[in-house]
Amino acid sequence: MPDKTGPYKPGTPCWIDLMVPDQQAALDFYCDLFGWQGEVGPPETGGYSVCLLKGKPVAGIMKAMNPDGTVPDPLPPTVWTTYLATDSVDATLKAVTDAGGSVVMGPQDVMDLGRMAVITDPTGAVVGLWQAGTFDGAGIVNEHGALIWNELNTGDTKAAADFYGAVLPLEAAPAGMPGAEGYIAFKVGDRAIGGMMDLSALPPGVPPHWMPYFGVDDVDSIQNAAVRAGGSVLAPAFDMAAGRMAVLADPQGGGFSVIKATAPEQPE
Repeated sequence: MPDKTGPYKPGTPCWIDLMVPDQQAALDFYCDLFGWQGEVGPPETGGYSVCLLKGKPVAGIMKAMNPDGTVPDPLPPTVWTTYLATDSVDATLKAVTDAGGSVVMGPQDVMDLGRMAVITDPTGAVVGLWQAGTFDGAGIVNEHGALIWNELNTGDTKAAADFYGAVLPLEAAPAGMPGAEGYIAFKVGDRAIGGMMDLSALPPGVPPHWMPYFGVDDVDSIQNAAVRAGGSVLAPAFDMAAGRMAVLADPQGGGFSVIKATAPEQPE
């Protein structure tokens, strides 16, 4: 199941990547955990690694560095960045600033692969934008080791809903899942493509962020494997409305969730 072919609809999470101090250590951790294949990329791409699952692109991992190749001081936090598809990065950036967001990086072309930018929404969450060229984004989803869901955690769900609805064809509405009252779904057309929840449900001090969820066949086994490999458990495996999940962190602090899902799934 399912290879992704063709472009993602605007507003849909289409790619994720991770910036880390030790790229090779991150590649070793995630490849062992999820069965990915990946190696440090060529110099012309800054060493950026496009990790593969079953021969299809699944996620990116890159070394934290300045544009001139030097190491940042201080180092940025180790976080996964979610990218939302757009038909025009430049037009979306205009809408972003008009709606109260800010531009962190870009816009810039990535060879012939596409055009990108990174923004901060008015609630403080960082998210990327991707305008596909020859590269659409994740080529496999909704499988063990692949992206299955993306979730915005924010202190102001109303402001976030208004912002994303103003800059992309995204509509926020109650998810309507029994046992998940208050959970909000982001929809493109009539399909849920991501979710949103209030930070009040998380431990104090957690900043606004987009969280990637990876599908797994056995949450408890993956949780144990992550710990053996030097990762940590932020929320131990538990059952919830959409399946069984856990929130983990890699050895360099990058947070991610794993889920054996009953519903929903990443759009294909």
